[in-house]
Amino acid sequence: MSDPTAHPEQPAAAAPAAAGAAATAVQTPAYGDGGPAAVSGAPESAPAALAARAAALDAADPLAAVRDRFALDDTVYLDGNSLGALSTGVLPRLTDVVTREWGELRIRSWEESGWWTAPERIGDRIAPLVGAAPGQVVVGDSTSVNVFKAVVAAVRMAPADRTEILVDAATFPTDGYVAASAARLTGHTVRAVAAGEMAAAADDRTALALVNHVDYRTGRLHDLPGITAALHQAGALAVWDLCHSAGALPVTLDASGVDLAVGCTYKYLNGGPGAPAYLYVRRDLQPRFDSPLPGWNSHADPFGMAPGYEPADGAPRGRVGTPEILSLLALDAALDAWDGVDIADVRAKSLALTDFFLDCVAALLPPGLVESVTPADHAERGSQVSLRCAGAGEVMRELTARGIVGDFRRPDVLRFGFTPLYTRYADALRAARVLADVLVPEGTA
Repeated sequence: MSDPTAHPEQPAAAAPAAAGAAATAVQTPAYGDGGPAAVSGAPESAPAALAARAAALDAADPLAAVRDRFALDDTVYLDGNSLGALSTGVLPRLTDVVTREWGELRIRSWEESGWWTAPERIGDRIAPLVGAAPGQVVVGDSTSVNVFKAVVAAVRMAPADRTEILVDAATFPTDGYVAASAARLTGHTVRAVAAGEMAAAADDRTALALVNHVDYRTGRLHDLPGITAALHQAGALAVWDLCHSAGALPVTLDASGVDLAVGCTYKYLNGGPGAPAYLYVRRDLQPRFDSPLPGWNSHADPFGMAPGYEPADGAPRGRVGTPEILSLLALDAALDAWDGVDIADVRAKSLALTDFFLDCVAALLPPGLVESVTPADHAERGSQVSLRCAGAGEVMRELTARGIVGDFRRPDVLRFGFTPLYTRYADALRAARVLADVLVPEGTA
């Protein structure tokens, strides 16, 4: 989620330097586990060349027409890594769901409108975006709840003498909180390890590792196939958080042998605020998946109302309670925006967009005002650019007021998410221009 301090109407998190203040070195530890990409100035002739380059890139963009599938305005929206834009198909679909399926069919819609099977059906729509065959993804509950299910289930699958849970040291906080709680409940311990060191850290004590595919602060992409293979070599299970990767780049769950994975649907999948998350359980592990939250919806005979629990087969075993139908079907409609879209094209545009934005920042800002903490190496970059900047909270508020919406991560990071389905190269250039105007007001350069 976006930090509310990123928006103009909210108070600052700390007393930041004024926008446009003289460049100062920001002496804070680097985020993630790697070095930043350098951002330095370029000749004054660059703006015209950048504009021509943006126009040419937009004209050649194979995904350009997909932008029309979203409700957008003149704002440059670079916060799709927190909340994706509204797909134009969502409102008519929800109108039909509310007025006809709920309003007219009422309880009949559980069967006649396919409500009961929606968690698996929509899971199968997400599956290709995460490199999974059908029957392994179920949609429902929040990311936090699914992390809990996955971690405890992985502990229960692991040998009893493996009592340690490794957690990505730079993880999104919820994952760490949930892992710690799961450890207390199961008599395990938690050890925080940098994602890049996870492979070396796993040993004969390790039950599982919970790893983020993309670091939410820096946009660093971690080696899912390599880390998974190393964990398996050590006899441990791999549980991946895909919140910042699914829908932005290819994910290879089946091909990499990932054991369990979770992810949200309101970022690059554009499912809407609070949209339900998903849980992946590799097919051969499904009979061993022992959910810590058994509910009537995951029972083998949910309407038998038996006092004892017997888990369902397959993906439905990951369900708990009654599905969140309105938000589920909003997500279903949002996924229509992916029709005919090749994830390879999405990845290619993501890298080109972030490259171009970094070039624009280097060309339009004097050296030293910002520092990228996002890896320059394509193999280590997700679909965002994070810039360290003095007074970042105040800078983001001013950017938002001027029509450039990104977000701010404490203490000093401006975070810009690039969603290839609707972000244009012209948007990247405009964002860099406005950033330069905010940091270097006219007459102060």
